[in-house]
Amino acid sequence: MDKGHALAQDFRDLLHCLRMRSKYAILLVFVVALVIIEKENNIISRVSDKLKQTPQSLMEANSTDPGLVLAENGSLLSLSELDSAFSQIRNRLLNVTLQLGGNREPAVAPAKGPRRHVLLMATTRTGSSFVGEFFNQQGNIFYLFEPLWHIERTVSFEPGGANAVGSALVYRDVLKQLFLCDLYILENFISPLPEDHLTQYMFRRGSSRSLCEEPVCTPYVKKVFEKYHCKNRQCGPLNVTLAAEACLRKDHMALKAVRIRQLEFLQPLVEDPRLDMRIIQLVRDPRAVLASRMVAFSGKYETWKKWASEGAAPLNEDEVQRLRGNCENIRLSAELGLRQPVWLRGRYMLIRYEDIARSPLQKAKEMYRFADISITPQVEEWILKNTQAPQDSSGIYSTQKNSSEQFEKWRFSIPFKLAQVVQNVCGPAMSLFGYKVASNPETLTNRSISLLEERRTFWIT
Repeated sequence: MDKGHALAQDFRDLLHCLRMRSKYAILLVFVVALVIIEKENNIISRVSDKLKQTPQSLMEANSTDPGLVLAENGSLLSLSELDSAFSQIRNRLLNVTLQLGGNREPAVAPAKGPRRHVLLMATTRTGSSFVGEFFNQQGNIFYLFEPLWHIERTVSFEPGGANAVGSALVYRDVLKQLFLCDLYILENFISPLPEDHLTQYMFRRGSSRSLCEEPVCTPYVKKVFEKYHCKNRQCGPLNVTLAAEACLRKDHMALKAVRIRQLEFLQPLVEDPRLDMRIIQLVRDPRAVLASRMVAFSGKYETWKKWASEGAAPLNEDEVQRLRGNCENIRLSAELGLRQPVWLRGRYMLIRYEDIARSPLQKAKEMYRFADISITPQVEEWILKNTQAPQDSSGIYSTQKNSSEQFEKWRFSIPFKLAQVVQNVCGPAMSLFGYKVASNPETLTNRSISLLEERRTFWIT
């Protein structure tokens, strides 16, 4: 690896001394890049071989069921080795690509006071879209809704081991660039590819006010199809350059992501001096999550429904293991955050959806206080208006709800047999977060019996 670096340096010195013409310099630099890449590929190959040869050590590093968490996220050992190798490749090729003019330094926001970067970390059907609106409605915050969706749809990684770790590293690196307002990074993953930094395919664009307001909202172009459009006004295709500039003008930035599996992957971002980063991990009763997913993603849970109603065929063991793995990932991240290691001190907050549903304005103020951002009257008005909607007045993806009435609605829609399965496989997570076990069908559907332990917000300064 040192030889590759020395070779690159020798060529740069030679180019400088001879003052060669630009086109020949570019050709030589490309040759240097190819040499370095070949050397680094050999190193990555050796690391991958080592991972394949030591499955037991990788399993033990997770300190949980190895067939579950490892299958989705790899382990800390594999993360450390691969991250080191990937970082060295990036660092060594950075100067080469800059000479070619093919890369940009990350955008840096102009100095206008402390700029906070807030990550709302959750899983699907935990109420994260609703909670994300607490930041989306604040005018001085640039908010992005699930931008990592594009990476999941574009980059293909086989489950398990080094491939799973590789996907997490891609997510993390894209996340860092987005927090630096380098929105161009998404152009590599949006399909079809944007043309001249214009795209009609920015996922759920309408869920980000910052992408639908002036000057990002350009004049509407008739007959131009846009799959993801703004909700309350007609805008032309998204101009990524205008969006990046708007990001820089905002005082703070917030982003919602349900594809970040483990908290420890985010340590380099938290330690990045350019980012004053705060992480809010949102959790919800896993029984409620399953009940919601069975409605939102009905086709994926047909076997669960048949087993619950007929009991003819056993549940798919892979599905049960996936449920266990999800719960374990959430629990392990929360335990790490609550331990408050030095790099996370004052930068991690755990909050339950049920507490937000019961006291939305109070919890919103707590989240803003944790992020060290002043909440505005507009946010407070939105919360009061959108948490008192009539029951059953909105769809499954709506952010309007009568939150105090609906947060326990799942208790009457999930069969007790399925609730038992969740309680069995997600018991450690439920215990950590204060969700009580229902011992029989009567307890499950008796609203006068609380299944929620009273806890203060999990936030340690």
